[in-house]
Amino acid sequence: MSADVEGFTLLALGIAFILVRLYARWSIVGPSNFQLDDYLMPLAGIVFTLETVAAHIVVASYDGLTNSYMTPEERAALDPNSVEYSKRIAGSKIQVIGWSLYALILWLVKFCVAIFYSRLTSGLMDLPNRVRVSYVILGATYIMVALCLVLPCRPIERYWQINPDPGNICQPTKSKISVLIVVIPNVLTDFYLLSIPLPLLWKVNISLRKKITLMGLFSGACFVMVAAVIRAATILSSGPEGAVSGSRWACRETFVAIAVSNIPIIHPLMLRLVRNTKLSTLFTSASRQSQHYEHTSSRTKQSSRREGRKKIHHPLSIPGTNAWGSDEYILSTGTNAPQKEITVVQETIVRSDPWTQEDGMQSSAAQPEWARQGSQTQENNGFSREQPDTKRNSSIERK
Repeated sequence: MSADVEGFTLLALGIAFILVRLYARWSIVGPSNFQLDDYLMPLAGIVFTLETVAAHIVVASYDGLTNSYMTPEERAALDPNSVEYSKRIAGSKIQVIGWSLYALILWLVKFCVAIFYSRLTSGLMDLPNRVRVSYVILGATYIMVALCLVLPCRPIERYWQINPDPGNICQPTKSKISVLIVVIPNVLTDFYLLSIPLPLLWKVNISLRKKITLMGLFSGACFVMVAAVIRAATILSSGPEGAVSGSRWACRETFVAIAVSNIPIIHPLMLRLVRNTKLSTLFTSASRQSQHYEHTSSRTKQSSRREGRKKIHHPLSIPGTNAWGSDEYILSTGTNAPQKEITVVQETIVRSDPWTQEDGMQSSAAQPEWARQGSQTQENNGFSREQPDTKRNSSIERK
């Protein structure tokens, strides 16, 4: 597969993940209940598009040429008016832009994951505090990475300087410091985010299969870390092809990051679609809680319509958790999660009119069955026939 086909295929798949995520959130909580991550993820999709276009331009327009891996003799001999000279300058500029977009999109996705975890772990031991710490860590590391990409090489024009040699620090694909200053914070922040939900899985009372399913959903960051390490190693080992190889692996890592960060959110929608296509038996043991919701939802359908949009119970939640809505308690142990009950109110209105004994004797025989039953209901509830009034009998059933 050519680089262009692969790059734009990954872009299309990444945008598809984002669109499915938006549809899932729209159908579950509604646009009025969107959270910050629901807006940051489409922004990440836009940045992903710009990154893919930049990677394409480096190869298609400038042949992957930059100011890196040139000997002093080659720099001195290169004519400033030549096409190669122009391509190297333009390619170096695009390379700086591409690295900046790469860091931006990864940290946008990390923030989306952290915000998702803030809803996921609300009220669970010390996990909310760990999520708040992640905000500080992500903000600090992104500022550090962004500054380290532009400040070491001053003035910034040295990033595309050909002659004299600007030094390794102004050649990102040749500078080990430039590569490591991105990959190390990237991997460490992914590891920290991964450490928030996974330890709790072994403390909750759920089946082993369900634990493995949850771990699979939330351990996708491992693939992102692997892609980041491969990208760094490829850049440092590819020599003059480092710019092209680095751009390709940046797009691959970005796609993996978008995919694995959205899978936990779109998973409830996927299971619902599976059930609608009569394939729910494949997920029976992993979705018993959602099946229980299906059995009870028919009896509360009218009440749900009055309240507005129906909430979808997350199929991977454990007993005691609340609906999969704006506050997602997938990992709740049931002691701290809010208990939301469904109340069904059935109301019967019985109306009595003034009457006399004579009227009653004349009309009792002609009364239809439903009218005689209504009269018996009034007597059983102690309602006086001599006083016109309207009474209401309400019964409350809690599920």
